[in-house]
Amino acid sequence: MNIYVSNLSFNVEDEDLREFFAEYGEVSSARVIMDKFTNKSRGFGFVEMPDETAAQKAIGELDGGMVEGRAIRVSVAKPREERSSTGGNGGGGNRRSFSGSNSGGGSRW
Repeated sequence: MNIYVSNLSFNVEDEDLREFFAEYGEVSSARVIMDKFTNKSRGFGFVEMPDETAAQKAIGELDGGMVEGRAIRVSVAKPREERSSTGGNGGGGNRRSFSGSNSGGGSRW
């Protein structure tokens, strides 16, 4: 099961994230997402656990828990393609429509 963890302290590293979840069972991977330009934490990450029962228990017990003074949010990760395709289509369509009406307004100048 892929787990999404947010509101992480910027000091939390991959190994810290792994340790939080290892108490509940085997952790296949734990990764804090880093900004590609600054190489600093973006404040969220993903954990993969092969045992769904252990993963559900970890989600239930860690969600809302305090880590370095911050209440972390823990949930089942949603597939990336669902979020990007919905947002991309609506945003692109609105931009085209908006720019079309602007070009008409621009001809009045």
